[in-house]
Amino acid sequence: MTLKEFISQGDKFAAHAGARLVTVKDGYAKSQLTVAEKHLNAGGVCQGGAIFTLADVALAAVSNAGLQLTFAINSSIFYHRSAMPGDTLTAEAVAVSKHPKVPYCEVSVRNQDGTLIASFQATCYSKRVTLENVDSLE
Repeated sequence: MTLKEFISQGDKFAAHAGARLVTVKDGYAKSQLTVAEKHLNAGGVCQGGAIFTLADVALAAVSNAGLQLTFAINSSIFYHRSAMPGDTLTAEAVAVSKHPKVPYCEVSVRNQDGTLIASFQATCYSKRVTLENVDSLE
């Protein structure tokens, strides 16, 4: 099984929300979500939790690329602009520091026009537990 399959099949909340993992490479991952009516808040724009979930899926892929079970222990997001119904959002995650126990990653979320929607940062913790049955990234 690939890491992409492991996360895509295992993260049931993200899948239910419509966030899909597109690319997983060493030090880089990309996820996408198309903003639908179910993602809207009372103000008629994409709910922040949907954007956070999209960024978190990309984070999960990039932080687990070493095939060691790794979780976020601290994360923050800054919303630069609203995402609108019909927007296709792309989250691109990069491993800024590949520390063996406490990696640090950054994720940018942009719409289909390349407009920056959100910036997400996370510090993770690697449990040094090998991901069972995962043997490659994609």
